[in-house]
Amino acid sequence: MPPDLDPHFEMVASAFVNGRVVPLLGAGVNLCGHPRTDVWDRRFLPDGAQLARELALVAPLPKSEAALSDLIQVSQWVSVMAGTGPLYAQLREVFEPEYAPTAVHEYLAALPQALRRSDADAPQHQVVVTTNYDDVLERAFDAAGEPYEVFTYIAAGPDVGKFLHYPAGGGEAILVEVANTYLAGDLSEVSAIVKLHGALDRRDEARDSFVIREDDYIGYLAGEKLSMLLPSPLAAKLSRCHFLFLGYSLRDWNLRVILHRIWGAQLHGWNSWAVQLDPPALDEKFWEQRKVELIDLELEQYIDRLAALTGP
Repeated sequence: MPPDLDPHFEMVASAFVNGRVVPLLGAGVNLCGHPRTDVWDRRFLPDGAQLARELALVAPLPKSEAALSDLIQVSQWVSVMAGTGPLYAQLREVFEPEYAPTAVHEYLAALPQALRRSDADAPQHQVVVTTNYDDVLERAFDAAGEPYEVFTYIAAGPDVGKFLHYPAGGGEAILVEVANTYLAGDLSEVSAIVKLHGALDRRDEARDSFVIREDDYIGYLAGEKLSMLLPSPLAAKLSRCHFLFLGYSLRDWNLRVILHRIWGAQLHGWNSWAVQLDPPALDEKFWEQRKVELIDLELEQYIDRLAALTGP
């Protein structure tokens, strides 16, 4: 571990203790600690390229192998050629198995309890934002005995552009009709998981929602700012915090969409960080232009070091 990263870890750990960090989880989080292969190992969640190839089986593209790894393009093709029904059915088949949490999921689920043990004045709960469609993070929170609420973006149907609120304890889902008057999501009793790109719904397949096609991203960019869609306490949290990007790279085209939505919610500048091993020069420039400090480490190493300072 490079010694010059000590100040970074101390700063991030302190920010977690003060409730001033929101982790943003990308697809790379689901690969943490798992072997990297071109062929999907079905014991683990797929990465973007593996998922694209799986979806292409529904409506094969008459294009190059490179095109077959472009998740957004493949998803759009499947939707046009076969319909969104087959696309959603295939996505559900991929994400429905109960995959094991990674070290990142387990760390975030254990963090609230660890902070409560170490500092009575520390925030009792956390906010975690994810663009992943699975529910591995929720099941990690369940295993840790940590209560949480879920706010999931609705990508299709009459309520597209709004969020669906799943209360703690398994209550019935509630549509967030008018965000700034919505009374739930105050973070005083439970943590919050915000799913920016929708997700699988195990209780009701009709509520499955995925921002995954080109059309979805176009609509997403044209929509309201997050501060207008999320309950006020959550929106306020996002406007006054550091972001910790875990599992993202420049190859994730949707990252630029995320930054557009997230940065628009901030009132003042808050320095943020991204963890990416051996980033290409283009990625380094990308993060630098957005004033995000890049930490060149494996996710496992990063989480181990952070856990040594914050508890779990």
